[in-house]
Amino acid sequence: MKAIAVLGSTGSIGTQTLEIAEEFPDRFKVVALTAGNNLDLLMEQILRHAPEVVALADADRLAELASRLAALEPAQRPARLPELVGGTDGLCAAAAWPSADLVVTGIVGCAGLLPTLAAIRAGKDLALANKETLIAAGPVVLPELKRSGSRLLPADSEHSALFQCLQGTPWADTARLSTGVPTPGLRRIQLTASGGAFRDWPAADLAKATVADATSHPNWSMGRKITVDSATLMNKGLEVIEAHYLFGLDYDHIEIVIHPQSIIHSMVELADSSVLAQLGWPDMKLPLLYCLSWPERLETPWRRLDLTAVGQLTFRAPDRKKYPCMELAYAAGRAGGTMPAVLNAANEQAVALFLEEAIPFLAIPQLIERVCDRHRADHHGTPSLEDVLAVDGWARLATREAAAALCSHPAPALPA
Repeated sequence: MKAIAVLGSTGSIGTQTLEIAEEFPDRFKVVALTAGNNLDLLMEQILRHAPEVVALADADRLAELASRLAALEPAQRPARLPELVGGTDGLCAAAAWPSADLVVTGIVGCAGLLPTLAAIRAGKDLALANKETLIAAGPVVLPELKRSGSRLLPADSEHSALFQCLQGTPWADTARLSTGVPTPGLRRIQLTASGGAFRDWPAADLAKATVADATSHPNWSMGRKITVDSATLMNKGLEVIEAHYLFGLDYDHIEIVIHPQSIIHSMVELADSSVLAQLGWPDMKLPLLYCLSWPERLETPWRRLDLTAVGQLTFRAPDRKKYPCMELAYAAGRAGGTMPAVLNAANEQAVALFLEEAIPFLAIPQLIERVCDRHRADHHGTPSLEDVLAVDGWARLATREAAAALCSHPAPALPA
C-alpha cells in the first residue's frame, strides 16, 4: 500500500490520479489533498477518500469547508474528519505530510513551486506534473534533490516515455534521480509533438487564428492554456528545458519531432545508435499510473494499443517559421539561470491575454521575445528561490506592459 498526497486534487492531473487510486484500492491510499476553489468537487473527494489532511490555497475559505463538513449527516461523515489547513503554509504542510510516500504535484504554475520544494525537503518522492518546478527553478531544485535524496518521477507523457525507456537500459539505477547528471549511455532525446491545432495550417494563415481555433486540439483533451501552448509549440519548448534538467543532456542533443498520431510519446537514442520508444494511446492516466506504481507495473483493463487500427506513424521536422516559440524556449534554456523563469511567466501571461481576446495569436511570441530581451540586463546565472519568484512576478507585469504598448493602450508603470 502506497500513501499518496495529491496537490491540485480538483484539476485534471488530480482527478485522474484519484481515479487511479479508486481503481487500485489495495495499492494506493490517499492521505492528503490540496485544492483551489472547487469546494463541491473537493467535498466529494473528501467523502470518497477520507484523507488525513486537506489544504485550501485560499485560507479564507477554510471556514466554509469546515462548515460543510460539520453539516454532513452522520452516515455520510468519514470515520475521521481531515485536519484543515490553508494558504501557502497549509499547501506546504500537506505536501510534506509525514505519512505520504509519494506526492503528485498537479498545481499549475509557480503556485506549485513552494509546495513541491516542501515535499522535496521532506524527502518525499514526487510524481512531477508541475512543469515550473524544473523550468522556472531548476537551478534551485537540483541542489535540494541532492540534499534530500528525493526522486522526481515524470508524470507527463513525454518525459514519462523517456523515463520508461531508460528503465530498459543497463543504467536504470542511475536514471532514477533527477539531478541533472547525464545518464550513462544516453546520446539523444527526441520529444514527439502532435503539432497542435495549427499543424496543417500554412504559417501565413496564423494571423487570423481565433481562440476557438487555437483551443481545438486534434488528439488530446486538455485545459485551454496548455492547448494554446500546443498550438504555439511552446509546450514542447518548455519540455525541452525540463528534459535538460531531468536527464542531464545539453540542448544540442534534445530534439523535437512532429508526430501527428501521438502514439509514440518520445524516444531515446543510446550510445550504440539503438533507439527506444514508448508507445500508447493518448491518455494521461498511463504515465500517472507508472509514477504511482514505479518500479512495478500494474495490470489494467485499459484499451490496448492496436497498431493495425492506427495504420501509420508519420514524422516531420517542426516548421520554425510557424513555431517561433520553440526557438525562444531553446534560447532561454541555453541562457539558463533566471531566463527560463522569465520565458515561462511571459508565456503564461501572453496566453492569458490571448484567451481574453486582448491580443492576436501571433502576438504571443512577440511579447515573450520582448520580455526575455528586456531581462538580459538583469539575468541571474545562479539564482536563489527568491530571485526566481521575483523575476516570475516581474515578467508577468512586463508582459502586460508590452501588450499594452503593442495595442497602443496605456500601461501601468513597472517597479524599478
